[in-house]
Amino acid sequence: MAHGLSFSMGGVPTLFLFLTRPLLNKFTALHTILRLFPTLLIVLSLHAPLAVADCECGYLSTVNGTSNSHHALFTDLLETDFTRHLTPASLAQDPDWARQAFNLTRERARGEYGEMFAVENVVVGSQREGQGGGGQHHGQEGNRQEGVQLLVRSGIVDGMVPVAELDTRRLDLFWGTFRASMRIARVAGTCAAFFWYFNDTQEIDMEFLTKDFNAANDSYPVNLVLQSREAAMAGYDAAKTGNFVKVNLPFDPAGDFHEYRIDYLPGQVFFYADGVVLAEMDGPAVPSSPGHLILQHWSNGNRYWSGGPPVEDAALTVRYVKAYFNSSLVQRQEDWKARCRDPAVPNAVCRIPDVTPGDSSAAEWFFTDRGNMTNNQTTSEQSKSSRMEGTWRSYAV
Repeated sequence: MAHGLSFSMGGVPTLFLFLTRPLLNKFTALHTILRLFPTLLIVLSLHAPLAVADCECGYLSTVNGTSNSHHALFTDLLETDFTRHLTPASLAQDPDWARQAFNLTRERARGEYGEMFAVENVVVGSQREGQGGGGQHHGQEGNRQEGVQLLVRSGIVDGMVPVAELDTRRLDLFWGTFRASMRIARVAGTCAAFFWYFNDTQEIDMEFLTKDFNAANDSYPVNLVLQSREAAMAGYDAAKTGNFVKVNLPFDPAGDFHEYRIDYLPGQVFFYADGVVLAEMDGPAVPSSPGHLILQHWSNGNRYWSGGPPVEDAALTVRYVKAYFNSSLVQRQEDWKARCRDPAVPNAVCRIPDVTPGDSSAAEWFFTDRGNMTNNQTTSEQSKSSRMEGTWRSYAV
């Protein structure tokens, strides 16, 4: 069972740390309990020694709801900068992401065609040449690709459209803030999706239907969806529930990279584009389980959704994914308890920088590029020297 921990920290407004009971015990052991309610109110000492390492107690996110803003602290991190994948081999060996290979029949896909998910449709993007205007661009030195590309092919193979999916290997992503920098395909007839998934009735989606983009009237909608039991009873048509919103974006999502974000909190989900809240959903349709992240690009000819197939190969390009979350695994919770000596000391908690419409510099920021990150890096273990030489790496902290 998850609980909310509310506390103040040196000039930072009251924040909420969504933790399971074992993690709450960490704070009750360290600090004086002033008042016991469904949430625990704790005052942290502002006069404490420095943290042993940066971010050892977690990552602080600003949650910008439609009525008010608050802060949430998350214990774990998974950051991937896909521009550092220089070869197909590095993509295949990624420790945090797995390319998917499976087929869906026409009936299962609920379209005119089936879907053929193949690893060869997840590829290293083309080398970037210069910098365009208006969106996000990495300014770091060294060779970089545009990102990873998820391809939908124009040809039909055995009654199926060749499509692509990339999943996190970790399945323990509970409450968290999940962010992806993407450039959507220009070609009509595909569905590009960034979503959190537990099962078909606990799913949080951001889906882009390229057939609906219309430059003539600046129409660039994104579909925001909670798949739930109610949606399943309606034939997986969330539009027939209260958990489907179509929002027109103030920019062309195929023109450049933009950050799309999902905040998954107890009983609430917030959707963002470039740091601006697009919609808020709550109620029983909000998931209550851990899950994983999925990047997907597909088409099945369903004229009511993806349309297509596309007349030419179409690419969804993903520059990065940043996930800050609480793990559902007991071992990960114990790891956090061991390294978080005092969340009040300087640098023990790291504020997550946010992309905003007027400032995309946060797109360049990766905690895993810092030199004093906390110990207990559980994936992509490499020496500091290889890291500084520009070798791609991703951390789960």
